[in-house]
Amino acid sequence: MSQPQRIQPKTLKGFRDYLPEAMIPRERLIDTAKRIYRSYGFSPIDTPALEYLEILTGKGSDETDRQLYRFQDHGGRNVGMRFDLTVPLARFAAQHIQELGTPFKRYHIATVWRGENTQRGRYREFMQCDFDTIGTRSVAADIETALVIHDLMQAIGFSRFTIRLNNRTVLNGLLERLDLRQRSTEILRALDKLSKIGAAKVAEEMTAVAGTTPAQAADVLKLAELSGSNDAILTALEPLVAGSETGQEGVARLAEILSGVASAGIDSARVALDVSIARGLDYYTGAIYETFLDDLPTIGSVCSGGRYDNLAGLFTNQDLPGIGASLGLDRLLAAMDELGMVERVRTPADVLIAYFDRQRLNDYLRLAATLRTAGIGVEVYPEPKKLAAQLKYADQRGFRFAIIAGSREFDAGACQVKNMQTGDSQDCPLADGAQAVIAAIIGTAQAPLEK
Repeated sequence: MSQPQRIQPKTLKGFRDYLPEAMIPRERLIDTAKRIYRSYGFSPIDTPALEYLEILTGKGSDETDRQLYRFQDHGGRNVGMRFDLTVPLARFAAQHIQELGTPFKRYHIATVWRGENTQRGRYREFMQCDFDTIGTRSVAADIETALVIHDLMQAIGFSRFTIRLNNRTVLNGLLERLDLRQRSTEILRALDKLSKIGAAKVAEEMTAVAGTTPAQAADVLKLAELSGSNDAILTALEPLVAGSETGQEGVARLAEILSGVASAGIDSARVALDVSIARGLDYYTGAIYETFLDDLPTIGSVCSGGRYDNLAGLFTNQDLPGIGASLGLDRLLAAMDELGMVERVRTPADVLIAYFDRQRLNDYLRLAATLRTAGIGVEVYPEPKKLAAQLKYADQRGFRFAIIAGSREFDAGACQVKNMQTGDSQDCPLADGAQAVIAAIIGTAQAPLEK
């Protein structure tokens, strides 16, 4: 009987496998995001990876429509894989808000798919870590969004970052004054490319695609290129939107957000007005946020979002305004790796118990159970190999400590705790529930034991 032809193991372009040393910091980042979101009262939800195609199309932009993974299922229904978590949230809220009530605060950490060109820290399958508040237009929700982003970045370990803030209604006010309100979508999409292609090409796109005159494009870019302190930008915005109630309300809203963030004790340098950011997705209607790392700005925004007051209106007559943001998990991990912030380990446990005395397996298992009860992650090596081989394994996997004991040590009621990072060892008694062992491990750890 002939052998079946072997299939070459490979992954699709834009997709990737995650080995333990990639998944451990990834899960740690997710756990940090969950902790911060929960501290503000956001509750977890989940939605299907597949939605009816009509739910997804026409909600983000022409680009996201092109990037959609879409197909017909076995029932002949047109379906698509979610490209973000906000559009499914709008459908979810419209469907369940009667039982949820408002305001409804949720976080959602899940995988999304976009068939886009891959680049550094960006893949076709990636995870988003979203938090949103549904059912209120209050500026308090706008302020809280900035506070959550700030606390999240700090909890992850960053001290040098900037949350860039803008409000779409400011630009809309200028467009009203220029009689370009009906072309706002095309203008916003062009403006969103300002940092990538420069002012001259953005102006060309505005005239070619949005139908602006060169003078109108120049006025839009004049607003987008404002710089200086937050107060200076606010002052400069006022004459640009004079005569537009929408624009004036947008400027006032920005001032309120900045005041609220400052009242919460956030360093004013951490939140900066940047009237050039527009966010490429069409559904944003108010405040928008992009977060950049001061030490690696070229990686792009690592936490972005904004206010979308009309999105749920596509699915319900009930008024369900929303605001939120999303942590770009993969992009942020790429940045952390480049900045040397990712610990290279292949195990989530901190301690390896070496097993080299075949007759004492139960003693090893008993000691491991005692340490786990104390909250310490422990792996018992599965085979009684030579100690050198087991210590090599511990070093390769990134264990912080190895516990060494044979019959002689167990008979004496002791063991040896070896610090794998420093090479130092100390003898510890096993009496009193191995408290001395626990103290030796916890007392010499240079970082929290949880990875």
